[in-house]
Amino acid sequence: MEDVFKYIIGLGAAVMMPVIFTVLGICIGIRPSDALKSGLKVGVGFIGLSIVTALLTSALGPALNSIVELYHLQLKVFDMGWPAAASVAYNTAVGAFIIPVCLAVNIIMLLTRTTRTVNIDLWNYWHFAFIGAVVYFASDSLAWGFFSAIICYIITLIIADMTAFKFQKFYKDMEGISIPQPFCAGFAPFAWIINKALDRIPGIDRLEIDAEGMKKKFGLLGEPLFLGVVIGLAVGCLTCNSVAEIIDHVPYILGLGIKMGAVMELIPRVTVLFIEGLKPISDATRSLIARRFKGADGLNIGMSPALVIGHPTTLVVSLLLIPVTLFIAVVLPGNQFLPLASLAGMFYVFPLVLPFTSGNVFKTFIVGLVVIVGGLYMVTNLAPAFTLAARDVFLATGDSAVAIPAGFNGGSLDFASSPLAWIIYQCSINLKWIGAGLLIAVSCAAMWWNRILIIRNQKAMTTSDSDQLQSME
Repeated sequence: MEDVFKYIIGLGAAVMMPVIFTVLGICIGIRPSDALKSGLKVGVGFIGLSIVTALLTSALGPALNSIVELYHLQLKVFDMGWPAAASVAYNTAVGAFIIPVCLAVNIIMLLTRTTRTVNIDLWNYWHFAFIGAVVYFASDSLAWGFFSAIICYIITLIIADMTAFKFQKFYKDMEGISIPQPFCAGFAPFAWIINKALDRIPGIDRLEIDAEGMKKKFGLLGEPLFLGVVIGLAVGCLTCNSVAEIIDHVPYILGLGIKMGAVMELIPRVTVLFIEGLKPISDATRSLIARRFKGADGLNIGMSPALVIGHPTTLVVSLLLIPVTLFIAVVLPGNQFLPLASLAGMFYVFPLVLPFTSGNVFKTFIVGLVVIVGGLYMVTNLAPAFTLAARDVFLATGDSAVAIPAGFNGGSLDFASSPLAWIIYQCSINLKWIGAGLLIAVSCAAMWWNRILIIRNQKAMTTSDSDQLQSME
């Protein structure tokens, strides 16, 4: 079974997800041709997103490496990027069985009405495998690894439920969809707290700066495309140590600017393919569940956050945070992680932040700044355990993507910087049974409260339908 799941995961998201959605579409009653079309659009969306992020990495990576060498920046945690983190997660005993285990947990929670999210974002199950793998190698216990992964899954489903209404209200055409990805979910509580705090500061509560407003006020200067070009030019200039060298490297600097602008322009266009591919599946799934299962009204389909990373505010704030994150990583006391390869994952910090900040660029930037500062420390703290897992996978598979240079630990901004992962790790490894008790207590309390809300919501919907029927009569 481990070999079977390794083979399936090895196909990659661009192949695995179209197959899954095509089969799922046929099973829920969509015409085979329409199901295949939806699945292929999802696959094309993943490929397009991979191409765009590869463009960002290939353009920005050498420039950032040049800056590191020029200014002698040397930190001891090597940035492996999210592909290496996913490879480590899936190539462990936890990762081999994470999909069936999590699906079973999801079904149990649906039957007990402790969640209303049907999580079909199977590719991103690697996040749950990641925390399970890290705990597994740090504790040398497979049981602790699965315990951590399952706790993470339960909490993520509940956060997806809690944020679903705001998510659907903020983003257009997202009715019946939630985001059960733990990297995004881990930042939602921080977004709520920081947004509330900012609203209490005089002046800031009336400061309305959204991406669309920037376009109207500043014209071209407020466009993500133009901001991408400007940031690219600035990074290109930083790779040179004199004005004369800047003049000599004008073609390279201009090329970097255009490539960064292209990334900002292409990401929203690629995400349209995800929406076109996933919407028919989502609508048909909700319709089927509503017909077949009593009291299933209000269920949400768990989808990838890739659906919404093309929002203008996400693009603008991510772009602004890239140079800021590099500066902070260097000057932050105690931090040993310099994010380079992971910067392409910056966009995924914000899908569940924007609904709380209402797309306000300033508030979103502040939230992003806070979570990035905390995230750098978390990556540094988790690096030794991540390194144990990565080196074991490298010895077993020979995968060069997970190789760590001598004298370094490994790390990744994607999910290793999530407060959800860090808290679960600390409770499982450092607090042991006390920590396990706390995690179980929090999870049970959250499920109990979520069940109350679900039942209350379903009663309200039943009453509303009854009132509408009576009025028609």
